[in-house]
Amino acid sequence: MKKMADTESVLRVVDPSGQTGQLKRIGGSNSDIWNMLLANQALGSLWTKHSDESDSNSQREGTIAGVMGIAPQDELEGMMAVQLIAAHNAAMECYRRAMLPEQTFQGRSEALSQANKLSRAYAALLDALNRHRGKGQQKVTVEHVHVHEGGQAIVGYVEGGGVQNKRKDQPHALRHAAGETLRSEDTEWKTVPVARDGKR
Repeated sequence: MKKMADTESVLRVVDPSGQTGQLKRIGGSNSDIWNMLLANQALGSLWTKHSDESDSNSQREGTIAGVMGIAPQDELEGMMAVQLIAAHNAAMECYRRAMLPEQTFQGRSEALSQANKLSRAYAALLDALNRHRGKGQQKVTVEHVHVHEGGQAIVGYVEGGGVQNKRKDQPHALRHAAGETLRSEDTEWKTVPVARDGKR
């Protein structure tokens, strides 16, 4: 009996931090091996069965241009960019199939259902990309607060309390924030004249 020799495969991994990444605009990495992997994955998501050579080339060139237009800044953004392209391609193919003149009602319904799911996946990916880039959050910083005579203000953290019904006679006001209250330096009470029926 002949014994098979044990074979070992060696995987050479290079730290991308020391590389230049000439194709970084495609995959967001300094490693062009990674960038090419993502480019091939994006191209693999294309439906080219009914395309001639010219159309196929246009689809491939347009796909890579689209990924570059998203301009991934790191590997995570590269993956999201490629998935955005793939979800878009698949959704558009489902929409195309739904509109075929010979398509059955059931086929049309299924194609539109899949297109809808893919469009929602696309929107979720886009939202995730924007959040990763810091575009999904809004921060407001108030630097100066002016409170005029008769006005009230709260300095501190205020939590929203959801929808509340406001009475017609209720003035505009902020909710009370837990914490230390601010006291006025003027501790004396002042009387305010009240109009009588005869003076109205």
